[in-house]
Amino acid sequence: MRRFLPALVGLIGAAACAAPALAYEIDPLTRQPLNDALTVRVRPQAVETVAVPVANASLNPADPLDAAVPQMSAIPRETVAYNGPYGAGTIVVSTAERRLYYVMGGGQALRYGVGVGRPGFTWGGVQTITMKREWPDWRPPSTMLRRRPDLPRYMKGGIENPLGARAMYLGGSIYRIHGSNEPETIGTAVSSGCIRMTNDDVTDLYTRAKVGTKVVVQR
Repeated sequence: MRRFLPALVGLIGAAACAAPALAYEIDPLTRQPLNDALTVRVRPQAVETVAVPVANASLNPADPLDAAVPQMSAIPRETVAYNGPYGAGTIVVSTAERRLYYVMGGGQALRYGVGVGRPGFTWGGVQTITMKREWPDWRPPSTMLRRRPDLPRYMKGGIENPLGARAMYLGGSIYRIHGSNEPETIGTAVSSGCIRMTNDDVTDLYTRAKVGTKVVVQR
């Protein structure tokens, strides 16, 4: 039995490292733990990826990072009728619908599926895009590190990075519109307030939205 104990301990340790870490978020209003554990996936270096479908590819296949991305969401982006009050070039996020609209004018908008803030982390208001980054590095904000001390303090941009292929930073807030290495979460409410998109969709939006673009987040 003693011969097998070290091997058993090693297997348990490996399994623990491979599993995504769990932590409970704190409701910013009540300061009580929320019921559901939040996972932030930090993918291992050897991640299984798939090629972006050519018919819907916004990423650059010549870029080694863009050439292969995690499996895409089943929510397609599409052109839809839009009769809202905002002008062409405005981004409108409906957290209730879990959809993002890029207003094109002429009564039309591009609609994308997004992931939004989980209960206790929803927000609304008007911001502007103040900075854009391709394959951004990630530095979790101090508020997140207090909730998740297991997270890295810095992660270089890449496939395994939770910010995904592109990020657009909103004003002086901690929020971003960004890609994701968890495309299965698109259409759900799981984030700490950021707007998540698939890597392909965020890259498409990135080419359209400029620094200074108005972003309206509706609760």
